Amino acid sequence: MRDKKQNLRVRVLLRREGLPASDLHAWNHFIRERVLLFPAYLESKSVILYSSIGNEVSTEGVCDHALWNGKKVFYPRLGKGEEMRAVRVKSREDLVSGRYGILEPVGSEFMTEQDQEALMVFIPGLAFDLEGNRLGRGRGFYDRFLKRLGERVPYVALAYDFQIMAGLPVEKWDERVHYIITEKRIIDCGNVMTQSGYVL
Repeated sequence: MRDKKQNLRVRVLLRREGLPASDLHAWNHFIRERVLLFPAYLESKSVILYSSIGNEVSTEGVCDHALWNGKKVFYPRLGKGEEMRAVRVKSREDLVSGRYGILEPVGSEFMTEQDQEALMVFIPGLAFDLEGNRLGRGRGFYDRFLKRLGERVPYVALAYDFQIMAGLPVEKWDERVHYIITEKRIIDCGNVMTQSGYVL
């Protein structure tokens, strides 16, 4: 299972990092516009965003929109024992390079249970399937973090459409996402009435 996952990571990563700049710019624009019109996002009061690395879908536009509209914005930060916690930022200048070269928040205002009442979590990944299974970066940070948040919080993956695949290798501790937003569609992973996913 581990080898199968790693081989898939390498394959998808090579394709993603080889994308032309024109495609990246256009696809990121389309994804951002879908997010900013997504009713569940508009109704949220707090969001957790990720800092993109390489050619991952950017969250900068979502961050700017959320801050401008008075939402609480959090980013993950690794603590002792590599446990991930959500820390609030009030501008993108509150992010600095962290342990693995990924931008992390420098503040000390951690997310509270009250912040989780109308929270949406945006999640990176290398590959996804229509059921919401996710192939992450390989260290399990998000799986452990999401397990602590619980099922009542919507998890939204941002991905390019070629990252949607069938039959991802899954292990029992892998956490699923509820929605996937690509440049072409929004997939409701909880809809089981169609094999092609529910496109909003």
